[in-house]
Amino acid sequence: MAAMIRRLALLATPLLLVPSQLGSATAQISHFHRPLIAVGANKSNNWSGYNQGTIEKSGTMFHQVSGDWAVPTATAHKRGEAEYSATWVGIGGGCVDALCLVTDSTLIQAGTEQDVNSGLAPYSAWWEIIPGPAVTISNMAVKAGDQMHVDITESPVNANLWTITVQNKSTGAIFKQTIPYSSTHLTAEWIEETPLVIDSTGNVLAALPNLSKVAITSADANGSGAGLISPEAIQLVDFNLNPLATPSAPLSGGTAFDVCTYSSSCT
Repeated sequence: MAAMIRRLALLATPLLLVPSQLGSATAQISHFHRPLIAVGANKSNNWSGYNQGTIEKSGTMFHQVSGDWAVPTATAHKRGEAEYSATWVGIGGGCVDALCLVTDSTLIQAGTEQDVNSGLAPYSAWWEIIPGPAVTISNMAVKAGDQMHVDITESPVNANLWTITVQNKSTGAIFKQTIPYSSTHLTAEWIEETPLVIDSTGNVLAALPNLSKVAITSADANGSGAGLISPEAIQLVDFNLNPLATPSAPLSGGTAFDVCTYSSSCT
Protein backbone atom coordinates (compact mmCIF):
# COMPACT_ATOMS: atom_id res chain seq x y z
CA MET A 1 0.00 0.00 0.00
CA ALA A 2 2.80 2.45 0.91
CA ALA A 3 4.54 1.76 -2.41
CA MET A 4 1.28 2.38 -4.30
CA ILE A 5 0.79 5.69 -2.49
CA ARG A 6 4.34 6.76 -3.39
CA ARG A 7 3.74 5.93 -7.08
CA LEU A 8 0.42 7.76 -7.14
CA ALA A 9 1.96 10.76 -5.41
CA LEU A 10 3.96 11.40 -8.59
CA LEU A 11 0.65 12.19 -10.30
CA ALA A 12 -0.24 14.92 -7.84
CA THR A 13 0.49 18.56 -8.63
CA PRO A 14 0.36 20.89 -5.62
CA LEU A 15 -1.77 24.02 -5.93
CA LEU A 16 -0.74 26.95 -3.76
CA LEU A 17 -3.24 29.78 -3.33
CA VAL A 18 -3.23 32.96 -1.30
CA PRO A 19 -6.54 33.73 0.44
CA SER A 20 -8.18 36.93 -0.69
CA GLN A 21 -11.56 38.59 -0.67
CA LEU A 22 -13.22 39.48 -3.96
CA GLY A 23 -14.65 42.94 -4.26
CA SER A 24 -17.21 44.11 -6.78
CA ALA A 25 -17.47 42.47 -10.18
CA THR A 26 -14.57 42.97 -12.58
CA ALA A 27 -14.35 42.50 -16.33
CA GLN A 28 -12.91 39.44 -18.06
CA ILE A 29 -13.38 37.02 -15.19
CA SER A 30 -12.42 33.39 -15.84
CA HIS A 31 -13.66 30.58 -13.60
CA PHE A 32 -11.66 27.44 -12.89
CA HIS A 33 -13.12 24.51 -10.93
CA ARG A 34 -9.98 23.08 -9.48
CA PRO A 35 -8.78 19.82 -7.91
CA LEU A 36 -9.29 19.36 -4.20
CA ILE A 37 -7.31 21.58 -1.84
CA ALA A 38 -7.19 19.21 1.09
CA VAL A 39 -6.93 20.16 4.76
CA GLY A 40 -6.57 16.71 6.26
CA ALA A 41 -8.75 13.73 5.45
CA ASN A 42 -12.23 15.29 5.47
CA LYS A 43 -11.77 19.05 5.07
CA SER A 44 -10.99 21.25 2.09
CA ASN A 45 -10.55 24.92 1.23
CA ASN A 46 -12.59 24.60 -1.98
CA TRP A 47 -14.85 21.48 -1.93
CA SER A 48 -17.82 20.19 0.04
CA GLY A 49 -19.54 16.92 -0.79
CA TYR A 50 -18.38 13.34 -1.35
CA ASN A 51 -15.21 11.90 -2.91
CA GLN A 52 -14.28 8.30 -3.70
CA GLY A 53 -10.72 7.16 -4.50
CA THR A 54 -9.17 4.09 -6.05
CA ILE A 55 -7.10 3.12 -2.98
CA GLU A 56 -10.05 3.66 -0.66
CA LYS A 57 -12.18 1.52 -3.03
CA SER A 58 -9.61 -1.30 -3.22
CA GLY A 59 -8.36 -0.54 -6.70
CA THR A 60 -11.58 0.57 -8.38
CA MET A 61 -10.96 2.83 -11.38
CA PHE A 62 -13.65 5.31 -12.39
CA HIS A 63 -15.06 5.42 -15.92
CA GLN A 64 -18.49 6.98 -15.30
CA VAL A 65 -20.07 9.40 -12.84
CA SER A 66 -23.47 11.09 -12.69
CA GLY A 67 -25.79 12.96 -10.37
CA ASP A 68 -28.95 15.06 -10.20
CA TRP A 69 -29.78 18.23 -8.27
CA ALA A 70 -32.07 21.21 -8.13
CA VAL A 71 -30.13 24.41 -8.82
CA PRO A 72 -29.83 26.13 -5.43
CA THR A 73 -30.85 29.74 -4.86
CA ALA A 74 -27.85 32.04 -4.31
CA THR A 75 -28.10 35.18 -2.18
CA ALA A 76 -25.43 37.56 -0.96
CA HIS A 77 -23.56 36.52 2.17
CA LYS A 78 -21.88 39.92 2.44
CA ARG A 79 -23.35 43.08 0.97
CA GLY A 80 -21.48 44.32 -2.10
CA GLU A 81 -19.26 41.25 -2.41
CA ALA A 82 -18.92 39.23 -5.63
CA GLU A 83 -19.58 35.62 -4.61
CA TYR A 84 -19.38 32.39 -6.62
CA SER A 85 -20.36 28.75 -6.22
CA ALA A 86 -20.54 25.64 -8.39
CA THR A 87 -22.35 22.31 -8.11
CA TRP A 88 -20.84 19.50 -10.17
CA VAL A 89 -19.84 15.87 -10.65
CA GLY A 90 -16.49 14.76 -12.01
CA ILE A 91 -13.75 12.19 -12.38
CA GLY A 92 -10.28 13.00 -11.05
CA GLY A 93 -9.00 15.78 -8.83
CA GLY A 94 -9.93 14.25 -5.48
CA CYS A 95 -8.48 12.13 -2.68
CA VAL A 96 -7.07 8.83 -3.90
CA ASP A 97 -6.88 7.29 -0.42
CA ALA A 98 -9.15 7.56 2.61
CA LEU A 99 -6.70 9.74 4.57
CA CYS A 100 -6.18 12.04 1.57
CA LEU A 101 -2.42 11.60 1.62
CA VAL A 102 -2.50 11.55 -2.20
CA THR A 103 -4.62 13.74 -4.48
CA ASP A 104 -5.11 13.51 -8.23
CA SER A 105 -4.14 16.24 -10.73
CA THR A 106 -6.54 15.35 -13.59
CA LEU A 107 -10.20 16.42 -13.62
CA ILE A 108 -13.08 16.22 -16.10
CA GLN A 109 -16.30 17.74 -14.76
CA ALA A 110 -19.59 19.48 -15.49
CA GLY A 111 -22.29 21.22 -13.50
CA THR A 112 -24.01 24.49 -12.70
CA GLU A 113 -22.80 27.78 -11.28
CA GLN A 114 -24.72 29.97 -8.85
CA ASP A 115 -23.21 33.41 -8.34
CA VAL A 116 -24.03 36.74 -6.74
CA ASN A 117 -22.47 39.57 -8.68
CA SER A 118 -23.34 43.26 -8.17
CA GLY A 119 -26.52 42.28 -6.36
CA LEU A 120 -27.64 39.84 -9.08
CA ALA A 121 -27.80 36.05 -8.89
CA PRO A 122 -26.64 34.76 -12.29
CA TYR A 123 -26.94 31.03 -13.02
CA SER A 124 -25.32 28.95 -15.76
CA ALA A 125 -24.33 25.45 -16.84
CA TRP A 126 -20.74 24.59 -17.77
CA TRP A 127 -18.20 21.85 -18.44
CA GLU A 128 -14.45 21.78 -17.93
CA ILE A 129 -11.33 19.70 -18.41
CA ILE A 130 -8.37 21.02 -16.50
CA PRO A 131 -6.04 22.79 -17.01
CA GLY A 132 -8.51 24.78 -19.13
CA PRO A 133 -11.11 27.18 -17.72
CA ALA A 134 -14.79 26.39 -17.42
CA VAL A 135 -16.74 26.55 -20.68
CA THR A 136 -20.22 28.02 -20.29
CA ILE A 137 -23.00 26.17 -22.13
CA SER A 138 -24.32 29.28 -23.81
CA ASN A 139 -27.49 27.77 -25.28
CA MET A 140 -28.78 26.36 -21.98
CA ALA A 141 -30.72 28.72 -19.73
CA VAL A 142 -30.53 27.89 -16.02
CA LYS A 143 -32.38 29.35 -13.08
CA ALA A 144 -32.78 28.53 -9.41
CA GLY A 145 -34.95 25.47 -8.87
CA ASP A 146 -34.26 23.88 -12.27
CA GLN A 147 -33.79 20.11 -12.08
CA MET A 148 -30.41 19.16 -13.55
CA HIS A 149 -28.82 15.86 -14.59
CA VAL A 150 -25.11 15.52 -15.39
CA ASP A 151 -23.35 12.41 -16.68
CA ILE A 152 -19.71 11.89 -17.65
CA THR A 153 -18.97 8.56 -19.35
CA GLU A 154 -15.86 7.12 -20.96
CA SER A 155 -16.31 5.26 -24.23
CA PRO A 156 -16.15 1.48 -23.70
CA VAL A 157 -14.34 1.22 -27.04
CA ASN A 158 -11.97 4.19 -27.04
CA ALA A 159 -10.06 4.77 -23.82
CA ASN A 160 -9.98 8.41 -22.64
CA LEU A 161 -12.76 9.45 -25.02
CA TRP A 162 -15.46 11.00 -22.84
CA THR A 163 -19.05 12.09 -23.41
CA ILE A 164 -20.28 14.88 -21.15
CA THR A 165 -24.07 15.19 -20.90
CA VAL A 166 -25.78 18.10 -19.15
CA GLN A 167 -29.57 18.10 -19.09
CA ASN A 168 -31.94 20.72 -17.73
CA LYS A 169 -34.89 18.44 -17.04
CA SER A 170 -37.10 21.42 -16.21
CA THR A 171 -36.76 22.94 -19.68
CA GLY A 172 -35.88 19.85 -21.72
CA ALA A 173 -32.59 21.35 -22.93
CA ILE A 174 -29.76 18.82 -23.44
CA PHE A 175 -26.06 19.45 -24.10
CA LYS A 176 -23.61 16.74 -25.19
CA GLN A 177 -19.89 17.06 -25.81
CA THR A 178 -17.56 14.18 -26.74
CA ILE A 179 -13.94 15.01 -26.15
CA PRO A 180 -10.63 13.19 -25.65
CA TYR A 181 -9.06 13.60 -22.23
CA SER A 182 -6.26 11.63 -20.54
CA SER A 183 -7.68 10.88 -17.12
CA THR A 184 -5.99 8.82 -14.42
CA HIS A 185 -9.46 7.43 -13.49
CA LEU A 186 -8.41 7.57 -9.84
CA THR A 187 -11.30 9.44 -8.16
CA ALA A 188 -14.99 10.31 -8.55
CA GLU A 189 -16.85 13.10 -6.77
CA TRP A 190 -20.11 14.98 -6.24
CA ILE A 191 -19.26 18.51 -5.10
CA GLU A 192 -20.37 21.97 -4.04
CA GLU A 193 -17.38 24.25 -4.64
CA THR A 194 -16.01 27.73 -4.31
CA PRO A 195 -14.24 28.04 -7.69
CA LEU A 196 -10.95 29.69 -8.49
CA VAL A 197 -11.58 33.09 -10.09
CA ILE A 198 -8.98 34.91 -12.16
CA ASP A 199 -9.52 38.64 -12.52
CA SER A 200 -7.49 41.83 -12.26
CA THR A 201 -6.67 41.09 -8.61
CA GLY A 202 -4.97 37.78 -9.42
CA ASN A 203 -5.85 34.19 -8.58
CA VAL A 204 -8.17 33.80 -5.60
CA LEU A 205 -10.65 31.35 -4.18
CA ALA A 206 -14.06 32.92 -4.57
CA ALA A 207 -16.18 34.00 -1.65
CA LEU A 208 -19.16 31.68 -1.14
CA PRO A 209 -22.73 33.03 -1.37
CA ASN A 210 -25.56 31.84 0.82
CA LEU A 211 -27.17 28.87 -0.92
CA SER A 212 -30.45 27.15 -0.29
CA LYS A 213 -29.91 23.52 0.70
CA VAL A 214 -28.12 21.69 -2.13
CA ALA A 215 -29.69 18.25 -2.59
CA ILE A 216 -27.64 15.92 -4.80
CA THR A 217 -29.45 12.70 -5.72
CA SER A 218 -29.05 9.69 -8.06
CA ALA A 219 -25.29 9.61 -7.46
CA ASP A 220 -23.85 6.89 -9.69
CA ALA A 221 -20.32 5.66 -10.31
CA ASN A 222 -19.39 3.11 -12.97
CA GLY A 223 -23.03 2.64 -13.91
CA SER A 224 -24.53 1.84 -10.51
CA GLY A 225 -25.37 3.52 -7.21
CA ALA A 226 -22.28 5.17 -5.74
CA GLY A 227 -22.72 3.66 -2.28
CA LEU A 228 -21.49 6.79 -0.53
CA ILE A 229 -20.33 6.39 3.08
CA SER A 230 -19.74 8.99 5.78
CA PRO A 231 -15.89 8.74 5.76
CA GLU A 232 -16.00 9.99 2.15
CA ALA A 233 -17.63 13.29 3.14
CA ILE A 234 -15.71 16.56 2.71
CA GLN A 235 -16.45 19.76 4.63
CA LEU A 236 -15.56 23.11 3.06
CA VAL A 237 -13.67 25.32 5.53
CA ASP A 238 -11.97 28.70 5.33
CA PHE A 239 -8.27 29.25 5.99
CA ASN A 240 -8.99 29.38 9.72
CA LEU A 241 -10.87 26.05 9.52
CA ASN A 242 -14.26 27.69 10.09
CA PRO A 243 -17.02 25.70 8.31
CA LEU A 244 -18.39 27.20 5.08
CA ALA A 245 -20.34 24.23 3.69
CA THR A 246 -21.10 20.88 5.31
CA PRO A 247 -22.53 17.73 3.70
CA SER A 248 -25.17 15.60 5.39
CA ALA A 249 -24.79 11.91 6.06
CA PRO A 250 -25.45 9.75 2.97
CA LEU A 251 -29.12 9.38 2.06
CA SER A 252 -31.15 6.94 -0.07
CA GLY A 253 -28.79 4.03 0.36
CA GLY A 254 -25.69 6.05 -0.42
CA THR A 255 -26.93 7.70 -3.62
CA ALA A 256 -27.85 11.13 -2.22
CA PHE A 257 -26.85 13.81 0.28
CA ASP A 258 -27.46 17.47 1.11
CA VAL A 259 -25.03 20.35 1.50
CA CYS A 260 -25.72 23.27 3.86
CA THR A 261 -23.73 26.50 3.50
CA TYR A 262 -22.43 28.52 6.47
CA SER A 263 -23.30 25.69 8.83
CA SER A 264 -21.32 23.16 10.81
CA SER A 265 -23.98 20.49 10.26
CA CYS A 266 -26.57 19.51 7.66
CA THR A 267 -29.55 17.39 8.68
